[in-house]
Amino acid sequence: MNVMLAARSRTAARRVRTALLNVRDLLLSAGPLAFVAVGLVVLAYWWLQPNPPRRVVLATGPAQSAYAEFGQRYRQALAAEGIEVVLKESEGSSANLQLLREGAADLAFVQGGTGELRPEDADTLESLGSLFVEPVWIFYREDAARRVAPSGRLTRLAQLQGLRVNVGTPGSGLPTLVERLLEANHVEPARVRRTQLGQTPATVDFLAGRLDALVFASAPESLMVQMLLQTPGVRLMDFPQNEAYSRRFPFLTPVTLPRGVADLAGDVPPTDVRLVASTTSLLAQGGTHPALLQLFAQSAQTLHGGAGWFNRARDFPNTRHSELPIAAEGERAINGSPPLLQRYLPFWIANLVERMWLVLGVLLAAMLPLSRVVPPLYQFRVRSRVFRWYGRLREIEDQFEVGGQPPQELLAQLDRLEAQVEKVSVPLSYADGLYALKHHIQIVRQKVAGPAAARVDADPDAPATGGSAA
Repeated sequence: MNVMLAARSRTAARRVRTALLNVRDLLLSAGPLAFVAVGLVVLAYWWLQPNPPRRVVLATGPAQSAYAEFGQRYRQALAAEGIEVVLKESEGSSANLQLLREGAADLAFVQGGTGELRPEDADTLESLGSLFVEPVWIFYREDAARRVAPSGRLTRLAQLQGLRVNVGTPGSGLPTLVERLLEANHVEPARVRRTQLGQTPATVDFLAGRLDALVFASAPESLMVQMLLQTPGVRLMDFPQNEAYSRRFPFLTPVTLPRGVADLAGDVPPTDVRLVASTTSLLAQGGTHPALLQLFAQSAQTLHGGAGWFNRARDFPNTRHSELPIAAEGERAINGSPPLLQRYLPFWIANLVERMWLVLGVLLAAMLPLSRVVPPLYQFRVRSRVFRWYGRLREIEDQFEVGGQPPQELLAQLDRLEAQVEKVSVPLSYADGLYALKHHIQIVRQKVAGPAAARVDADPDAPATGGSAA
């Protein structure tokens, strides 16, 4: 029983050793090719940088503005994908544009017509599309309006002459827009008593009677806008010529604030109000990672695709009214369909495959012909375990032919060779070579043992070798 167990144990150990040797030979055969393939993939990954950085800076606007509110929504949307969106407050569109130029922000909200675009901006900046409209809100005190209009209603910009009007901070770009609109109405800007306060201090002065009118350019989500719409004694200026403004200024769009949209129960506003609105776009530096642009463009579909006070569902985002080239990611997100892989895989995996598939395809095409050398190389390594002993067997046979050593020494060498060959392990598919080697050793043994046996018969006192018993 013990003998059988010992035999089984030796057999199992030999099988394990054979398997390990086979794995080693396979790794040594395919290893260089695999090393080259992995190296090329790592090089391609380093060169393409398919995964975006984990941190991005978004320039928004003043606190409590619509830009600040949308910035918070983008931060929440991208946090789900592991991207930290750092919100950078600013004075508004003009300041945001400057932050992009200086590289202090990666993306920013910029209102059409409020910034002074330069020719070189078309080469360094790109747009992810128009997100929403921002009407030009001109709120005025009814008691102040009676000084220039007995009805207490203002319907033309020329009626602002002599009134105390806040036109927004310089960095917002709104003062530039107001100046262009006043010039179109042949009103000298100096004839309007303008101030350039921030929204909060300007609203405080306005409600206290120290200002007669406020000019905002903001989305209706702005808390200031919604509060002023429902403040007694405050009216919103109507633009009867809003269609004409849109013809004169391509970045302006005629819109209508429907009656009762702010408060149906309170009927606020009590009538339809015609307004002009500029379109706000999400701009990005030209070097911003494409995957980040894709995430922002896709998030914009959710954040701005619903119905609003001035648009129907899915009117925004769009590629109209853009003053800069539309980024490829923005064009695809707005006018195309979601990438196929993103419908079934997490963003990070889908993005990696999408941006690496071409490299992986080229690498696969190059590796397939090279992989044909692996089987012959593996076959050579396995057979070399057997073939290398043929050299030693040939040496013993040559020594016998030239008679350089006595047969007893050659038989001892054959014994040692046979003991070493017994330790050789090869897969079953290559066992024929191993058994052929053993057979050839026996042939050489018989060849050498013939003269040795004859010598023993001639000299009975000569010692006999154990190997010649065969």
